[in-house]
Parts: sequence; C-alpha cells; structure tokens
Amino acid sequence: MKDLTGGEGTPIVLEAVGLLPAYEQAFGIVRPGGIISRVGVPQYEDAPVGFGSLFGKNARLAGGPAPVRAYIDAALPTVLAGTIDPGQVFDQSVPLDDIAAGYAAMNDRTALKVIVAP
Repeated sequence: MKDLTGGEGTPIVLEAVGLLPAYEQAFGIVRPGGIISRVGVPQYEDAPVGFGSLFGKNARLAGGPAPVRAYIDAALPTVLAGTIDPGQVFDQSVPLDDIAAGYAAMNDRTALKVIVAP
C-alpha cells in the first residue's frame, strides 16, 4: 500500500471484523491523520493505541457493530423476491440441530459465515 501511495499510506482503512494482525496491518498502512474504521465486533480485546500506532500518527479509530437492523427493512423484501442472493456470503450450512457446530466452525476459522438451513 505504501508503494502505491508514495510512502504516505492510505487516508482511510476499513477493517471488517478481523483478527489482531488485520488491525495491526490497518494501522501500519494508514497515513498520518488518517482513519481506521472497524465494522463489526473485532476478534481481539486489546488494540494498541499508544504513540507507536494511532497516537503517534494522529490517526483516528472509529466503528462499531455492523448495523444490520438499519438495513433489514430494505434488504429483506429483495431477498424474499429473489433479487438478492444472500447465500453468496455463506460458506457453510448447518441444520437447526447443529447450530453449535456452526458456531464452532466460525470460532475455529474453518468457516467465515454459517447459515442455518433445513
């Protein structure tokens, strides 16, 4: 990224529910005065914010849980009408009785998104 930006880094970085290495990469490529926006709940508890990362670059950190409820009224009718295929984001399917296995697969990183389907 720094090669593409003349060594400055990028002004905006989107980190979407990653692990700590993704966050570390985000503050490694954000330019001074830039912003890192995290979408979703991160899979780590302690993100460095000291002088060696955000503070020293005067970078900002923003974000929060993905606001899925804000989009449900617009998205659900298009899904039900078949205009949007939500199945493209799922990489594993489990029946209702195997929900625990679906959560375990996401926790173990053998699946990213699991759908509960018959």
